[in-house]
Amino acid sequence: MTVLSERITQSAFDGTRLRVVLLLDLHEGAQERFLEAYEEMHRQVAAVPGHIVDQLCQSIENPSQWLITSEWESAPPFLAWVNSEEHVRMVQPLHDCVSNTRSLRYGVVRETGTPSKSRAKSGAGELRVAPRRGDGIVRHALTFTVRPGTEEKVRKILSDYAAPAARVDATTRLRRTSLFLHGNRVVRAVEVEGDLLNALRHVSQQPEVRAVEEAVNPYLEMDRDLSDPQSARTFFTRAALPMVHHLGVPGDSRPDVTRHGLCYDAREGRGMALAQFLAGQDEAAADDPSSHVVRSTIYQRGDLVVRVLDVTGDLRARPELALGLVDGPRKGAVLGRLLRDGDAPASDKDIARLLDRCLMTPVTDRTAPES
Repeated sequence: MTVLSERITQSAFDGTRLRVVLLLDLHEGAQERFLEAYEEMHRQVAAVPGHIVDQLCQSIENPSQWLITSEWESAPPFLAWVNSEEHVRMVQPLHDCVSNTRSLRYGVVRETGTPSKSRAKSGAGELRVAPRRGDGIVRHALTFTVRPGTEEKVRKILSDYAAPAARVDATTRLRRTSLFLHGNRVVRAVEVEGDLLNALRHVSQQPEVRAVEEAVNPYLEMDRDLSDPQSARTFFTRAALPMVHHLGVPGDSRPDVTRHGLCYDAREGRGMALAQFLAGQDEAAADDPSSHVVRSTIYQRGDLVVRVLDVTGDLRARPELALGLVDGPRKGAVLGRLLRDGDAPASDKDIARLLDRCLMTPVTDRTAPES
């Protein structure tokens, strides 16, 4: 793939302790309801595996601004909780009190002082030995399902619209948007330079995008009303498909690189394990100089795992690497145990067949021109 020193890896699976920061602006007069909702949420989240401690803070300058910080042993238990239906139900009373929220997630790199008793007791994750090396790009995906039988109508709607302006503000711009269909599931992967939330808000406010979203609404399996902030928040919370692993080389823009998407249906409760397995396989494949995989990004929510690949030449030239297998039959057996259908690819023909089943249909892939 490339020289090892050039490679960047961004991963939720490195065992680093996690700090989550939630910034909130409250509605006027909602403080008492907010505190009651927080107490109930705090009581429930304290029992979630991997949670260490959280704090509720109020601004000393603006009493309507609040901050919730929480600490977790590592990213996977937090992601499993925050992407669950239990979390959606748990935070609903909290969101009824707020006009605006912003969630930030950080791996802990350095700290001073003595670890708290709760942290020491929990066996919290490690501090990062060295800061991560990034490429200045934030990656995120959204997914939702449409009513079976409407896929072709939805595909046409999603592929037939003018792209919004790439420049959001002085520091933020859209870099790339890739849309795929897999059965009746839509996956939209976005790459943003700068602030992801600002970019998503910018896109959602563009007339051409709003028209497309309204046109898709009648075909959705999950109702939404994007003009209602609460309905929109609930929809996008459930549609979020967070990135859990990215591997690539900054600035690698060879002309023969093509993008592909794969969708894996994990066995119940095994989505995180499947994503971690695929991440490890991609890391191992990156050490193979003959690998045609230039970049790999893995997104996961519950039992759904999506892998977006940039490859040189023919995707099927190395079907095992395209599927996410380095060591053929042996790792194929592991993959089979993680997939819902339990179908372990034991031969080249099995690998090719499973690759075809996982491949998503591309709808659009738009890269913004360099400014």
